[in-house]
Amino acid sequence: MSEHHVLGLSGGKDSAALAIYMRQNYPHLNIKYFFTDTGKELPEVYDFLAKLEGFLGKKIERLNSQRDFDFWLRQYGNFLPSPNTRWCTRQLKLLPFKNWIRPWLDNGDKVYSYVAIRSDEDHREGLISQHDNLIVKLPFREHGIDKPGVYDLLDSSGVGMPKYYEWRSRSGCTFCFFQQKIEWARLRERHPDEFEKAKAYEKTALDSGSPFTWTQGESLVELEQPERLAAIHADFEIRKQREYARIRINPLRPQVNQPVDIDDLYLEDEGGGACLICHK
Repeated sequence: MSEHHVLGLSGGKDSAALAIYMRQNYPHLNIKYFFTDTGKELPEVYDFLAKLEGFLGKKIERLNSQRDFDFWLRQYGNFLPSPNTRWCTRQLKLLPFKNWIRPWLDNGDKVYSYVAIRSDEDHREGLISQHDNLIVKLPFREHGIDKPGVYDLLDSSGVGMPKYYEWRSRSGCTFCFFQQKIEWARLRERHPDEFEKAKAYEKTALDSGSPFTWTQGESLVELEQPERLAAIHADFEIRKQREYARIRINPLRPQVNQPVDIDDLYLEDEGGGACLICHK
């Protein structure tokens, strides 16, 4: 019987920080780092993973679903995934992982899966193991590493934060339905081709009778109208200024450009309900 150590990377800050932590503190473990690639990720995610590989000194294995998003969209009658029907996570993220580790489990091997749930996230749970030989480990929770600790790990290692945090609150697919209105507006600015692809998926879904659009209450065609975009940007600017006003400046160490916490800025718990395997 063998042991296997695996650590999934979403392209987000927490899982990257956990990979750094494990590399620094448990170098004797032969950890297999993996990324379940839907083929619909942000370009910045791939850039960040390449940078992380440089620090880790080993390749991050790509687990590609044997059947892509387009296949599963057809299987679900062209109905878009939504918060209540997250078939994208089941088929494109969880299934490739389960298929990857199944031969080890079938052989009687033990698989240790390391998940980046922090010590300040008592409300979160990792993947619930459905096999006796799949052991889920939460090193951050065990060793008291919180969000500031994650930032410290990323900064001190030189890996830094993923670039998409400059305009977006999460990793994941370009058309993730958990995006806020401002994130859709910024996707249109930063990656117009990806925005157009999302529009095309949405049109096919609506023509097929799907009750869902990518963003609640309006289609992307409606969202991209000039007056609507202006309102979205104006609303977000008000929110940003409100959060800056709430920051208490230490008179002994004034910081003119002190950053706003990204969760406060987007007025939601981290991830906004999104699947941990996608945004962590």
